[in-house]
Amino acid sequence: MVAVIVLADIDPAHRLWGYARFVIGRFSMRHIPGLRFFKILGSGHDGGFQLRPSASRQGLFCLFDTARDAAHFLHDSSVIRAYRQRSRELFTASLAAYACKGSWAGTVISTQETEPVSGPIAALTRASIHPLKAAAFWRRSPAAEISLSHAAGCLLAVGLGEAPLLRQATFSIWESTEAMNRFAREGAHLEAIRASMSGGHFSESMFVRFRLLSATGIWKGRHFA
Repeated sequence: MVAVIVLADIDPAHRLWGYARFVIGRFSMRHIPGLRFFKILGSGHDGGFQLRPSASRQGLFCLFDTARDAAHFLHDSSVIRAYRQRSRELFTASLAAYACKGSWAGTVISTQETEPVSGPIAALTRASIHPLKAAAFWRRSPAAEISLSHAAGCLLAVGLGEAPLLRQATFSIWESTEAMNRFAREGAHLEAIRASMSGGHFSESMFVRFRLLSATGIWKGRHFA
C-alpha cells in the first residue's frame, strides 16, 4: 500500500473549479487503477491550522494498492493534469507507512516498511473531533501551530480537513526521525496531544509515519525535487 498526498494552491482564475472539487471531485476519482481510499481536503488560511478556511489551498490524500498504481496516478492521470493546469503551486509526494495507529473512516493503513535509519520522513495526524469537545480542542490549536511552523527540522507543514471544525488533519515532512521526535516530545504540541487524549476529544483518530518515496513541486514558495 502506497499513499499519495497532493497539495495545491489554486489560481484565482480557477477558484470556482477549486470549490467544485469539494462537491463533485469524487466523481473524477472513479475507476482510477489501484485506488483503495481517498479524501479531498480543504486547508486553513495560508495553508495553516486556523478556523478561517483558505480560499485557494487544498489537498488530496489517496491510498493505492501498489507503487506502480501510485506512480501512474501522479504522472498520467487526468486528475493531476487538471491540478497542474489550474494551480499556482502544486506539491505531490508518494509515501510508504512504517508506523500507523488508529484509522480514517474505518480504513487502516498497512505498514510493511521499516523505520528509515536516515533521511526525511513524513507524518500524518488526523482526527474526528467530538462536537462538544471542539471548543476545547481549538483553544490549543494556535499555540501548537506556531510551535510546528518554527520547529527545527520541519521542512513542510500544512493543516488540512474534511469538514470545518470537526474533521482535521496535519501533514508534515521532517529532515529526520530525530527532528520529528524532538518536536513531538516537547512544548505546545505535546500539551495539545495530552489534553486531547485525556479529554476524550476524538471519536476517531489516526497517527501515521511514512518513509518519503518521492516529493516534487512547490509549496509556499519552497521547491522540492
